[in-house]
Amino acid sequence: MADTTTLYRPVGPAELALIEASGWQAFPPRLPEQPIFYPVLNEEYARQIARRWNVRDHGAGFVLRFRVDRDFLGRYPARIVGGKLHEELWIPAKDLDALKRHLVGPIEVIASFGEADRPDEHPLTPSGGSS
Repeated sequence: MADTTTLYRPVGPAELALIEASGWQAFPPRLPEQPIFYPVLNEEYARQIARRWNVRDHGAGFVLRFRVDRDFLGRYPARIVGGKLHEELWIPAKDLDALKRHLVGPIEVIASFGEADRPDEHPLTPSGGSS
């Protein structure tokens, strides 16, 4: 089995629905005004974004966890975009299909905020996930 890196992605309800429609196996294509896919490197940062931005903009925010083959991610250096906690990867939108091929296991919902708050698990995620 390949060495993996665990990444996190804060999303709103619309993006979550598209990920569910993929069978928890892919992120949706980026829109023309979104040339970069930004997964983050720690859960706390993802929770901040989901609570502060996704809830404000979409009424609910979710934190996703997924694993990616570490060798594949080596071409994308980590970038700090604020404090030390705010570390993310900048993956060009054109590389999303390649990212999909390097996912290891399903994408999981591990937390939800706003209108979609649930105590410990999200019913849509394949393994339940926990907050």
